[in-house]
Order: sequence, then structure tokens, then C-alpha cells
Amino acid sequence: MAHGPAKGIRRWLYTTNHKDIGSLYLWFSFAMFILGGAFAMIIRAELFQPGMQLVDPEFFNQMTTMHGLVMVFGAIMPAFVGLANWMIPMMIGAPDMALPRMNNLSFWLLPPAFLMLAATLFTEGGAPQAGWTFYAPLSTTYANPLTATIFIFAVHTMGASSIMGSINIIATILNMRAPGMSYMKMPLFVWTWLITAFLLVAVMPVLAGAVTMMLMDIHGGTSFFDAAGGGDPVLFQHVFWFFGHPEVYIIILPAFGVISQIIPTFSRKPLFGYSSMVYATASIALLSFIVWAHHMFTVGMPLAGELFFMYATMLIAVPTGVKVFNWIATMFKGSISFETPMLFSLAFLVLFTIGGFTGVMLSIAPADFQYHDSYFVVAHFHYVMVAGAVFSMSAAVYYWLPKWTGRMYSEPLAQVHFWTSFVGFNLTFFPQHFVGLAGMPRRYSDYALQFADYNMVSSCGAFLYGVSQILFLVIVILTVKGGKKTTKEKTWEGAEGLEWTVPSPAPYHTFSTPPTVK
Repeated sequence: MAHGPAKGIRRWLYTTNHKDIGSLYLWFSFAMFILGGAFAMIIRAELFQPGMQLVDPEFFNQMTTMHGLVMVFGAIMPAFVGLANWMIPMMIGAPDMALPRMNNLSFWLLPPAFLMLAATLFTEGGAPQAGWTFYAPLSTTYANPLTATIFIFAVHTMGASSIMGSINIIATILNMRAPGMSYMKMPLFVWTWLITAFLLVAVMPVLAGAVTMMLMDIHGGTSFFDAAGGGDPVLFQHVFWFFGHPEVYIIILPAFGVISQIIPTFSRKPLFGYSSMVYATASIALLSFIVWAHHMFTVGMPLAGELFFMYATMLIAVPTGVKVFNWIATMFKGSISFETPMLFSLAFLVLFTIGGFTGVMLSIAPADFQYHDSYFVVAHFHYVMVAGAVFSMSAAVYYWLPKWTGRMYSEPLAQVHFWTSFVGFNLTFFPQHFVGLAGMPRRYSDYALQFADYNMVSSCGAFLYGVSQILFLVIVILTVKGGKKTTKEKTWEGAEGLEWTVPSPAPYHTFSTPPTVK
């Protein structure tokens, strides 16, 4: 008996359509973004002034841990996987992803994983209090065993989801490109995701190994990270950061891909230095494996180790600088228009570069002894994570939303969202450079009186940024429900002898770059 297409909840549960799965990822990641943002609001409300206001220090520590975990694993990574699902098949001329059922499973592993993670808030000891890096022995010897076990199972589940999603992306790009599309004709977004997927497959098993060793220490009587039994807590840091540093590039490389699509479109020029962009991306990925211990300058490693990781970290600034130069060169003498996707891309360019400069400061080992575990580090990585990943994600949504829905968002409202986000973000994190240099340590629920003014500014900025994300949600819903219909999209035509073109004008947002085949 023939069955019609699935309707209602069945459509979303059993879907193998890359667009539906992309939408599921995007909506899920936004829900996690709001949840992680709520945790951040509790943190900033507590730090609004010195003294205890809202929560006790244990709950504050739970919030810092959950905020980091939810934002990294629940918001940013699934958001970019959602973009990959939506855009990669369309950009390479494929009918769908290579492994559609596995694609469906890779998404549906995420909601249970994060339900488990959120459930730890309601266990007897509360959520983990070890920070998002969950260093041993805080996460093993001193943690509630039930909380730690649930947390480990959640990490394993989200890791399995990431590995499956990555294998699918690799298989799709390697095997399903349109005839005539060589690797060096692929859009930059496809390239960045291909490299990111290889990174994910390489490092997620390392995280799995770390949390499995934690599990053994908690329940199996081993002493991997327990000095009393002959283990070493610093071993945990090495294993974690061997995963954790490539993870930073897993988050930022797809953002580079997005920006490399948007800037040429709104500059009315092809991307400057396409091949150097590809090689720079690959260089960043390779170098990301040899810099992990720059997170660990203060653990007492040998001087030769400190020197090696210092120079390797500085070296990674070179391919990143190549990318920034190419984006600026793309805009040079271009006919630039400042619609919302371009505004977010320009903000990304400026703020991510600031984050890069503070990163070079942190790479200097003797200086890092002073910066380490201060709010300077918090400011640095939020300039990379938020101004990098989240701003580029906002740019991507505004850029491709008309393509996805056939409807145009409200440009005036979108510009309000951009400016409130931009001002709120900088008010939040720029002052943290100063309190960090003045000696305020991170992850503390209270602080000395001299840091009060900057913390008040920081908290006000955080709430402004938080409100702007609610506006973002409103804009997306208004667009989907009743936005103005866009002009008829151009379609992929022809298969052989592909020649990529920059999109024709009005509206620029409806196209990926390069969008059409001549």
C-alpha cells in the first residue's frame, strides 16, 4: 500500500530531508543558546555588584559550568551543523546528504544528551561544579558520583552525534559534488566544513577517552587522574586540551566559511585569494593539533615545552592573518552595501581580530602567568567565540533566511538587532580585559570593591545583548510567518563546465556565494 508523505510530528521524527534536519539543528541550537544565555544572565546578575545577591557560590559554579557546556556543545556546534545540512548539498549540487538516516539519528541523539545534562541541575548535589573544562580532580574525586556519571553519558552521546554528522559531511562532499566541480571550485563554506569534519572525527574520540577515564576513576577503582594512586591530574589537562584546542577551530572554521561567502556578495567582487584561503584553513587545522598546552603554561612544564607551545601558538596567527587580509582585500575598491549580513560580517572582522590580538598576548608564556585564570582570558575567548562564532551565525541566518523561506526579513528590525548586539557585546566583554589585567580571577562569585564599576557595566551590557537575541527570535518568526516574498531564485543549471559567478543584484541575501551556474 502506498503511503503519502509523513505529516506533523512524524515528518520531523523520521525525516531524511537535509533541509528539515538542518532546520531541526538550527531551532535546537537556538533553544540551547537561550538556555545557555539564561545561565549567563544569572552569572552576570550575581556579579552586578560585590557581595552575595542572588545565588550561593556552589550554584554560581554550577552556572559557569553549564553555561560553557551548553553554549559550546549545544548552541554553537549544532548551529553550524544545521547550516552544513542546509547549504552543503545545495552548494555542491547534491540531491541530499550521503547518509540521510544517519543524519536523522545524529540530530535525535542531541535532545536526550542535553536533557541529561540539564537534569543534573535537579540531582541531589546539583550540576557539575568543575567549569566547562571539568578538570580532574574537581570532576572525579570531589564531584557527586551520580552527577558526574550522568554528565559523562551526556558527553558520550553528543560526541557520537558529532562524529556521525562529520562522517556524513565528509562522505557528501567527497562523493556527491556536481560533475565538473573540482575541489578548488567548491565554495569556501564547503571547504571549511570539510576540514572541520576531519577535525571532529580526529578529536571527538580523544574527549571520549578522557571522560571514560573519568568514569573508571569514579566507579572502577583506577587512578588515572588521582596522584594518591600514582596518577596525575595534569594528564587530564593534556588529554582534555588535545581535544579542546582543535575544538576551538571546529567552532570558528565554519564561521570563516560563512564570512567568506558574505563579504564577496556585499562587496560585489569575487573573493580575493581563493586558493590561499583554502590553504590557510588547512594550515590552521593542522597547527591546531600542536598548540594544546598553551592552556597549561602554569602547570610547571619544562622550559623547552613552554617555548615550543609559545612559538607554535604564535605561528597559528599567520594563516589567520592571511584570511583577515583576504577579506579586507575583497572589500577593497568594492561596491559595498551595508545590509545586516554584511554588518555582522564586518563586526566579526573587527572583533575577531581584537580576540586574535589578545590571543597572541596570551601565547607569550611569561606574560600568560599573569593573565592565566583572570577575566582577561574570559574577555579573549568571548571575543573569539561570540564575536566570531555567534556573530557569523547571525550573519548566516540573515543571509540565507530568504533562500530558506522564500520570504524577506525586516531590514530595519534586523539592523536594530545588529546594533543592540554589537553595543551589548562590547559593553559586556571589553571591560573584562581591564578587570582581568587588574587581577580579578574568573569563576568567582564575589570580588573586591575596586572591580565594581566595570562589573556593573559588564552586567548591563550582558542584559542588553540577551534582550537583543529575543528580538532576533521575533524577527525570524515574523519572517517565516509573514515576511515579504522574495524574487524568484535562480536555480542550478547545467552540469559540465561549471563557471561560478558573483550573484546579480537585489536581493543579495537570497544567494549563496558563488550561487549560480552559467
